[in-house]
Amino acid sequence: MQTNNHKITEEKEENLVQQLISKYIPYWPMFLLACILGIGAAYAYLQHATPIYEADATLIIKDEKKGNEDSKMMESLDQISSKKIVENEIEVIQSRKLMADVVKKLGLYAPIFEKGDIRTSSAYLTSPVSILAATPDSLLYFKSIKLNFNIHNQEVTLNDTFKYPLNQLVNTRFGRLEFLPNKHYEKPEKAIHQLYFSLINPRDLVPGLLQSLKVEPGSKLSSIVDLSYRDEVPERAENILNELIKSYKQSEINEKDALAKNTLLFVEDRLDLVSHDLDSIERKVQKYKSGQGAVDVSAQGQLYLQNVSANDQKLSDVNTQLSVLNQVEKFVKNKDNSNGIVPSTLGVSDPMLSQLMDKLYTSELDYEKLKKTVGENNPNLVAIKDQINKIKPNILQNIQSQQQSLIATKQNIAATNGSYNSILQSVPQKERQLLDISREQQIKSNIYSFLLQKKEESEIAYASTVSNNRVVDYAQATPDPVSPKKLLIYFVSVFVFLGICFALITIKESFTGKLLYRHEVEARTSIPILGEVALDKSKNPIVIEAGRRSFIAEEFRKLRISLSFLGVDSSHKKILVTSSISGEGKSFIAANLAVSLAMTGKKVVLVDMDLNKPTLAKILNVPTEEGVTEFLTGDKDPEEIIKRNHEHENLFFISAGNLPENPSELLSNGKVKELIDYLENIFDMVIIDTSPIVLVTDGYLLTGLCDATLYVVRHNYTPKMLIKRIDENNHINPIHNPAIIFNGVKMRGFFKNNYGYGYDYVYGKKYGEKENKKSLVKY
Repeated sequence: MQTNNHKITEEKEENLVQQLISKYIPYWPMFLLACILGIGAAYAYLQHATPIYEADATLIIKDEKKGNEDSKMMESLDQISSKKIVENEIEVIQSRKLMADVVKKLGLYAPIFEKGDIRTSSAYLTSPVSILAATPDSLLYFKSIKLNFNIHNQEVTLNDTFKYPLNQLVNTRFGRLEFLPNKHYEKPEKAIHQLYFSLINPRDLVPGLLQSLKVEPGSKLSSIVDLSYRDEVPERAENILNELIKSYKQSEINEKDALAKNTLLFVEDRLDLVSHDLDSIERKVQKYKSGQGAVDVSAQGQLYLQNVSANDQKLSDVNTQLSVLNQVEKFVKNKDNSNGIVPSTLGVSDPMLSQLMDKLYTSELDYEKLKKTVGENNPNLVAIKDQINKIKPNILQNIQSQQQSLIATKQNIAATNGSYNSILQSVPQKERQLLDISREQQIKSNIYSFLLQKKEESEIAYASTVSNNRVVDYAQATPDPVSPKKLLIYFVSVFVFLGICFALITIKESFTGKLLYRHEVEARTSIPILGEVALDKSKNPIVIEAGRRSFIAEEFRKLRISLSFLGVDSSHKKILVTSSISGEGKSFIAANLAVSLAMTGKKVVLVDMDLNKPTLAKILNVPTEEGVTEFLTGDKDPEEIIKRNHEHENLFFISAGNLPENPSELLSNGKVKELIDYLENIFDMVIIDTSPIVLVTDGYLLTGLCDATLYVVRHNYTPKMLIKRIDENNHINPIHNPAIIFNGVKMRGFFKNNYGYGYDYVYGKKYGEKENKKSLVKY
């Protein structure tokens, strides 16, 4: 069972393929013309299209999440650098600000071009001059300004009127411009066309340039960034990418310089204050010693000084740490930290606080930088802001914990110093005062040394500022254009033109509502197709002649042989020919089938029972005489209405006679059977032509009296809906032993031997000529 179903499926698929082939193959010259037109259109497009080249460059960025290749020495020198994230840096590279810097540095706001015969092309390399503006941001838009250059006088002429020298900033009606020798100039092999240039405000030019820029990470696990830019001039694409990389690196260095400068200012301010305090203490010591004569101290005083100094140093450290913690707490609580930074925790020993501060500082720098390139609701910006809000409470909690610990330590030191103060009672007053002054001097001196150390560290970091990225490959353009792709253009163009052809043919043949293919008949009715007859363009209604062979005559011979399929033989000889509507060629089929049968030596009678619109007399070229009507009315006997046809041997004809007013009622009077029985006894074959079965009921009255019914449909004439009605009407008014004749099959395509329905045969015009046979399967 499955094997049979598989065979049926294969047969259906094969039939579908054959139907498609037969539908479109006859139009192959049209498809060939479409291919030629498609190739021509593609060639014309490529001649007018501007080729686009692509330049590529590669950067490596120091990303804290994806590894860092810098040496430890460089990291120790660079104390200012903030951590980078590849995704953030990609957004920075694609920012409008960087591209605007590139436009201004390269003078892209004043593009020079030449107007050729086919297309306008850039003169980036062929123009001997380039143009810079004094204030690019204030430029007004000018679409086309004519430009001429006099190489002998070294002058530029605008619009054939205004002349300006090179290498000078001049006032023009288009703004303050400077005309310079083009450093990218390459002398062309052939003469260039007329030069023009435009003036475009960088703000309006940047969005279009960014559309040609593509920046993306090399992979998810690496910090490699791939940059590409597309332009009609490959050298300009390379220059834009290289200048963009240069601007990106410079902007990063400028940011680091600003951070280092803020750090140095903070440390220097603190040094000035401590230096002033230390100078004041030293003057106080000098004045005390000279006024009180306190020069030496006792051994007990020396020991006390050492102990107290150690305690005071600890207390100084505690106070310094508390001061630093207060400043850090103030910094963390401050909502706007854009105008200043905390360079370090300045002596706070807790590594957790240093890590938290570094993380906060890095996050705020990333937030400030990203805020300049994206909107406030950007997911990355919101994520960084949330991270900052989570870090601050942890820092404040850490500060509070350390403050409590330092206060406890301070109280403990104060208690220890209290015990030492009791010892001071035994030390002379002068010596005790000197020790107090010396202790204060030592504290300030230690603080001063500490700040000097931090200043040196900041200056080293400022001097060692390096870029966080490194160029792996500078920009290099492809030797061949990446757009338009020639093969793709040719393919698409040919495909489109072929598609138009398919669409036109499909529309033409699918939406007519008329029968065009044999399979359309087979799909709408269960009645078998007995034969097909091609359209005959000759004016002769009888296409079968003795001694002459033709394609259509051969089709009637095949139809004559196929009658046996309906059981037509010597005992079943009555054939009714009808159709759906007038004009389908039933009379043509009946007449030529009768002639074909008569040529076999059989005695054939052709009866015209179309009492509404008879045409057989005209087809046979005989006069209209008494016929069927006169017999049915009783005016004539059968032998009186039978006439021999002298042009065709063995063929007899009964005309319709005078047309009655009530043909259907006349055919129902019972005498039709008497006439048909009479003819059956005399003749070898009886062919009856009747009225269209859809229009009148004559065919239904006669079909039961005949042995077979030939139902004629016509190519590109019979409506498809009428074929579907054959089976529907057959349930109510059955047609006896029916078979369909597909008549008037027109040639399809561009050649007369393409009939598109079965096989083609080409015969000689006269019998006996050499026969040239060709067989072409259509479906």
